[in-house]
Amino acid sequence: MKIRKAVIPAAGLGTRFFPIAKSIAKEMLPIVDKPCIQYLVEEAVKSGITEIIIITNKNKAVLKDYFSHSEYISATLKEKNHLELLKEVEKIIKMAKFIYVDQPKPRGDGHAILCAKEYLKGEPFAVLFGDDIYDSKVPALKQLINEYERIGTPVIALHKINKADSQKYGIVETSKKQGRLHKLKNLVEKPFPKNAPSNLAIAGKYIVTPELMKALESTSPGKDKELRLIDGMRKLIKTSPIYGYEIEGERFDTGDKLGYLKAVVHFAKKSGFKI
Repeated sequence: MKIRKAVIPAAGLGTRFFPIAKSIAKEMLPIVDKPCIQYLVEEAVKSGITEIIIITNKNKAVLKDYFSHSEYISATLKEKNHLELLKEVEKIIKMAKFIYVDQPKPRGDGHAILCAKEYLKGEPFAVLFGDDIYDSKVPALKQLINEYERIGTPVIALHKINKADSQKYGIVETSKKQGRLHKLKNLVEKPFPKNAPSNLAIAGKYIVTPELMKALESTSPGKDKELRLIDGMRKLIKTSPIYGYEIEGERFDTGDKLGYLKAVVHFAKKSGFKI
């Protein structure tokens, strides 16, 4: 079955960017002239996604506003004859079908994904987290979709790290490799460097199958009372294969302050600015 839907969990507080994220959604922080979340939406659309489900909370109405029509803005741009700007604004609105789902409390990324269940209708789908933005010839999500269409099992994005940084990431243990594709044996959440099974970290992009969704539904929250997608994957991997794919392209961690600044500089240069 083709991947046509994507879930973007965006209900988190973004505490690493406090105090600004207290009043501005972290996903709306600008990279040059576009917010972080638009890079994800554009990646999804270029990968064949037609329906995007954004998981929000009651304090993030700005996300819905951004991808919705504004009569005031459209009328003002027309009145001032800013037709190119109007075209750009309308392009944003028409990129995909947008659905917004409220996550009442921060109960983990796995819970956020389950909030979208009624709109997924038992189909395989993509998950895109806002902290991972790639600059690549082939969109990062499209690379995952290509692998999924070939092997038909859950596929997650991977990137190589310095093992000294393993406590920042979910790390995979692999059992077989074919080019950039790895069959996974285990997934470990933020291990100490000496305990890290590899230098392959999980990036925030996934292809989730109905089987993985069921495993997530039957998984209990952890000690922090949060349900995480990685917990569902650890459960499924005991009975069904999960693969990881090393994404080709340059990755930016916009959930980290330095990573965010690197993304701003990179895409500014790409837009023609001399820095």
